[in-house]
Amino acid sequence: MTGQDHSHSVEQSCCSSASSAPAAAIGAAAGQQLSRIRIEQMDCPTEEGLIRGKLEGSEGISELHFNLLQRVLTVAHDESRRDDIFKALRELGFTPVLVDADSPPPEPAAAKPWWPLALGGFAALTAEVLHFSGLAPQWLIALVALAAIALTGLSTYRKGWIALRNRNLNINALMSIAVTGAVLIGQWPEAAMVMVLFAVAELIEAKSLDRARNAISGLLALTPEQARVQQPDASWRLLDVADIAVGELVRVAPGERIAMDGQVSRGQSAINQAPITGESLPVEKAPGDAVFAGTINQTGELEYRVTAAAGQSTLARIIHAVEEAQGERAPTQRFVDRFAAIYTPAVMVLALLVAVLPPLFFDVLWYDWIYRALVLLVVACPCALVISTPVTIVSGLAAAARKGILIKGGVYLEQGHQIDLLALDKTGTLTQGRPEQTDFVRLAAAAELSVEQLAASLAARSDHPVSQAIARQAAMAAVSLLPVTDFSALLGQGVRGRLEGGTYHLGNHRLVEALGLCSPALEAQLQTLEQQGKSVVVLCSSEAPLALFAVADKVKPSSREAIAELHAMGIKTLMLSGDNAHTVAAIAAQVGIDEARGDLLPEDKLGVIAGQQGGGLKVAMVGDGINDAPALAKADIGFAMGAAGTDSAIETADVALMDDDLRKIPQFIRLSRQTMSVLRQNIILALGIKAVFLLITLLGGATMWMAVFADMGVSLLVVFNGMRLLRQS
Repeated sequence: MTGQDHSHSVEQSCCSSASSAPAAAIGAAAGQQLSRIRIEQMDCPTEEGLIRGKLEGSEGISELHFNLLQRVLTVAHDESRRDDIFKALRELGFTPVLVDADSPPPEPAAAKPWWPLALGGFAALTAEVLHFSGLAPQWLIALVALAAIALTGLSTYRKGWIALRNRNLNINALMSIAVTGAVLIGQWPEAAMVMVLFAVAELIEAKSLDRARNAISGLLALTPEQARVQQPDASWRLLDVADIAVGELVRVAPGERIAMDGQVSRGQSAINQAPITGESLPVEKAPGDAVFAGTINQTGELEYRVTAAAGQSTLARIIHAVEEAQGERAPTQRFVDRFAAIYTPAVMVLALLVAVLPPLFFDVLWYDWIYRALVLLVVACPCALVISTPVTIVSGLAAAARKGILIKGGVYLEQGHQIDLLALDKTGTLTQGRPEQTDFVRLAAAAELSVEQLAASLAARSDHPVSQAIARQAAMAAVSLLPVTDFSALLGQGVRGRLEGGTYHLGNHRLVEALGLCSPALEAQLQTLEQQGKSVVVLCSSEAPLALFAVADKVKPSSREAIAELHAMGIKTLMLSGDNAHTVAAIAAQVGIDEARGDLLPEDKLGVIAGQQGGGLKVAMVGDGINDAPALAKADIGFAMGAAGTDSAIETADVALMDDDLRKIPQFIRLSRQTMSVLRQNIILALGIKAVFLLITLLGGATMWMAVFADMGVSLLVVFNGMRLLRQS
């Protein structure tokens, strides 16, 4: 037994959804290994329930992870157990295939032939006509009805038998029992019509769910299969993107899609980046700028150097992240799953009591009450309720990704509507994140020292935006850099290094205080610049401050609009920044933020977030995803700005905004509110119609085909209602 079976046909079933924890959460314990198994028939909690019942808790199997979107089961197991796992899966009627982590998805399976369903439907309709006309003998009606059941229901019977054998009451088991019961009491035409209706509804539902499943993975079609690559002899040749290596030079003509992530080497053009960032307007690109696979080159020819393999592009990482997010069970889905686990057995018990108690204790016909019990079996299926949540969540995640908002799980999509307070970092979030040096003041203690050279040498070693502004200014002035030794970053204060035989510090007001070098005169100078909305850093020797460098960062035009939208939605705003309080207050006033706090270390931001949460508020935090990591982690939802092309932001943020537009946060909150509204609608629809049919059935007013029509009808209704989110602009 090798475990290398090939799949044949994809058997669609109700309740398609993605569920469970992401694969990243699974790890193999000592002496164990991970096996990724593709099961083409596994696209629904129905199949997941069967597999869990068969494998969960078995000796040598420690963990199961289901990715129903990709139809992949990941199992952490003892090395000797793989063959047993494959054997168990085959016993459930599945065709498992062992796959590697980087295996591409399989080719779509050939569609099932349509003629058995059409012929079965005709046979069921014929049986109904013959029954109502009274022109045919009972044996002929039974024969035609059995033909209809055989043409459309053998797959349902096979799966139902497997489920019953494994003590699992899924929809296939319930339908098999109900149709068999109808046949046994002589309801031939109705049994046939019930099976045909179930098969038709299941087919429509499968097609609808495929659209939701493919909403994100379909983005891969945006990437061209080939690109023009420069050869060693300087000629250009079309190559498959899978064969293009990192570092190769690619040329893209106007109107073509960019095939790989890269950095522009030659040319200028406007790029439509909507598939990545959701931006409606093209973005100008020049040498040194990043370009992304799947985006459209609009105006000029470009040559770019490939920076990521095809499978590691930003677009591929977005798709992977959303697929993983669809595997996270949202709180509403966990509630629905728990409810369904109680609901189905409860209705089964009710059906048994309905079939037995009235005929035993009252003068009523066994036939009538057995029939009502069979109708209850159909009503017992929680399919509409089970699929109502995952389809809605998947659609919401897909809609967000199209807007350039990458949500890392349904839990965050649900929680978004609860946000009371949004905390914001300043640099790179509210401002452009590319400050420019505006002032330079040499202090008396500088004497003959080349303070510009000392400051530039330290600044060039730092990745802080203020330091980078000083380094850029020095580069423009052709200031040469000195070698720096013993360099270290001082968290929330600045940097320190040894130059020219002495130790120098470059940092903020807090650093000067910590060094004990502050004075009333220096305070006055700092305050004057800070009140102008500028960030000020001081170059200090071990004995005295030597020079002041003031830097200003422009507020993004979109920041004011975003803050106004948040306020209109009833959400309070709070700026948390390590910059000085005067500058923070000035920026807050410009954009209209409710409250601003400056001079904060990372742990101070963390304390503020915790304090607000302690007051009963749901707090979100937006920052760069790295420097504000503690506060972002503590917040109920952490937003990372400008995550396009940034591995760490995509991997660590709860919600990654693929560009630097803060207006995407109000969009996210609106989408969350719409998602919760649809979730409530779907749950009310599913439970409400079930309750109505339970009552009608007990009163004797429902037939089996009506129950199937209602049950599958409401399933389709919640699917289509959930998919409305895909149309959100």
